Amino acid sequence: MSLVTTHVLDTAAGKPAAGIPVRLEHEATLLAQGVTDADGRIRDLGPDTLEPGRYRLVFDTAAHLGPEAFFPEVTIAFRISDGTAHHHVPVLLSPFAYSTYRGS
Repeated sequence: MSLVTTHVLDTAAGKPAAGIPVRLEHEATLLAQGVTDADGRIRDLGPDTLEPGRYRLVFDTAAHLGPEAFFPEVTIAFRISDGTAHHHVPVLLSPFAYSTYRGS
């Protein structure tokens, strides 16, 4: 499993959000990319160690919500202090809202 993982749940549909492209970025540099699986997860997103610093996960939510989505893209900025600790960053998604938290 990579250092950064994610999980997207469609709270309106009550099921995982499959097929969402996700990018992991650091200082405007693309580090990794993947697509959520049938369970809405990306378990292998980037390296198993990262330098401490600010990172971003960019979710192409229009791929799941459609081209007229109110939130066609969701960007979650977060800080890694320990470059060897696992960081799970889930997203709860609906057509007009989203939220995130640090998972385990």
